[in-house]
Amino acid sequence: MEAITGLFNRIISVIPMIRLTNIFEILIISVLIYYILIWIRDTRAWILLKGILVIFAFVLVAYVFQMSTILWLFQNLISVTIISIFVLFQPELRRALEQLGRKNLLSSVFNLSSGAAVDEQAAKVIEKTKSEIIKACVEMSKARTGALIVIEQEVRLSEYERTGIFLDSMVSSQLLMNIFEHNTPLHDGAVFIRNNRIVAATCYLPLSDNMLLSKELGTRHRAGVGISEVSDSITLIVSEETGMISIAHDGMLFRGLNQEELREKLSTLMKNQDTSKRSPWRRFIKNEKKANE
Repeated sequence: MEAITGLFNRIISVIPMIRLTNIFEILIISVLIYYILIWIRDTRAWILLKGILVIFAFVLVAYVFQMSTILWLFQNLISVTIISIFVLFQPELRRALEQLGRKNLLSSVFNLSSGAAVDEQAAKVIEKTKSEIIKACVEMSKARTGALIVIEQEVRLSEYERTGIFLDSMVSSQLLMNIFEHNTPLHDGAVFIRNNRIVAATCYLPLSDNMLLSKELGTRHRAGVGISEVSDSITLIVSEETGMISIAHDGMLFRGLNQEELREKLSTLMKNQDTSKRSPWRRFIKNEKKANE
């Protein structure tokens, strides 16, 4: 009891020392940490962060049990590791700083507008995008036109998009069919779709090294599986030889889908990106409203 009372008295004695500048410092650091976490989530740095946490867990165990060799290695390699991280992720860090310079921080963090209308509008846009993609795939399947359509989700794929030609267009079945039409300048490579817009075409994708894939599959299918292995994207593939429609996701390939199966699979896999990127303050207020109803 005396220990608790002493702790309480120490906390009370610290409160008068908190100044307005301390509050501003806490707010600034909180905003910086929030945007750093958002950046990590949208790039390959998220995988790196998980690896770093595993290493720190081993170091913590070594510290608890006084494993001197592991602690010595960690102390001598930590500076080299930090420098290597900055070298490996130099493109991502540069893009993050560019985005930070273009972003309006206050409006993105404290956006308190109603979320119901945004949800309804976003759902309509996503449904329209899905319908246009399905229509294009079905028509290209009938015409035996090869296609490779990557729907980006939470993991950004800018490094692959930069290998193609920037478009920034609304998603329509006519545009997709025209892009993949034989002997057109943009037909070779993949199309990237982000936030319900076509952002790039003729993009090159990494090929899968999965030895379990059928030998009948060509480069287009291996590229579709390859991009799904390094991200959470959804890739639609239309075979030029057979007209077969396939979906690649999470390293798996779902082949021979008809129109209804394609729609059902897309409905299962596609996420509402607009609501996932909404301000956390707006989500908190929305959850409070639901709790009070």
